[in-house]
Amino acid sequence: MRIRKAGKIAEHLWRLGTEESSVYLLEGNKTAAVISGGMNYIIPLVLRQIREFGIDEAKITHFIILHAHFDHMGIVPFFKRRRPQITVHASRRGWEVIANPKAIAVINKFSDLVAQKNCSGGEDLSSLDWQWRDDVQGKILEEGGKIDLGGMDVEIFETPGHSSCSITAYVRQEQFLFPSDAVPIPYKDDMVIAANSNFTQYQQSMEKLAGLKVKIIGADHYACIIGAEAGDYIGRAITAAREKRSVLNALLRKEGSVDQAAKSYIDNFFKNNPDYFVAPEIMLGVYRQMLKHLAEQHTSL
Repeated sequence: MRIRKAGKIAEHLWRLGTEESSVYLLEGNKTAAVISGGMNYIIPLVLRQIREFGIDEAKITHFIILHAHFDHMGIVPFFKRRRPQITVHASRRGWEVIANPKAIAVINKFSDLVAQKNCSGGEDLSSLDWQWRDDVQGKILEEGGKIDLGGMDVEIFETPGHSSCSITAYVRQEQFLFPSDAVPIPYKDDMVIAANSNFTQYQQSMEKLAGLKVKIIGADHYACIIGAEAGDYIGRAITAAREKRSVLNALLRKEGSVDQAAKSYIDNFFKNNPDYFVAPEIMLGVYRQMLKHLAEQHTSL
């Protein structure tokens, strides 16, 4: 079952933001953490939701960036500047990305691009200090690391593949899993594979997560997955990734080049899914990287 609306998902867990860009607030006995960072244009909505849902904002002392892509870190600078006592967490590689001025320029540019596409509600960001600069610092999260919220620990798994900096958060006590885009995106009734960085690592990372007991998957885009679907989602995702790899390899053989195969795939994808939240030019870059990896793997055999 997929929950697409914001609100309380389970005891101690809220989904905030919009259907296509959400973050999760996890509340322990002592402190609370916001898991993932969404997109910049959800800031006004998240502020309203915190008030309307009766969430104690002062209890939020942790922000966990699951990977350093623009659509998963958009609200972090605003909230860090609003409440300096918040500790921001990311992987070691994630902090390397955040420290790179060129990467930050791309993050801010893409944030603007997607905000223009999705701000249909008329949200005005001009008065909000949301852009990434060099003033946001924090702590490194690594494989096996934990954040204690009081009666609830957030465990960390390194899950590269979608990006080189991807991590997954897991709450063993509640069987909550927050993989961000390290697993397929639950778009409509389908799964969107986004193995931007390394398709092989993407598959290996899902194999790492496959043994975990899961009652809720807090996906960043489109839906929170609960119940029986959450329990078998990773297993089905592993199969879907294997099948997608075969489809893309066949497309490479048919089109004869990475660029042409990527264009063919994305043209067809947006023909069938014109409302997908990411601009076609961004998605084209994602699939170009995926196909490039597959082409290199084939060449090395």
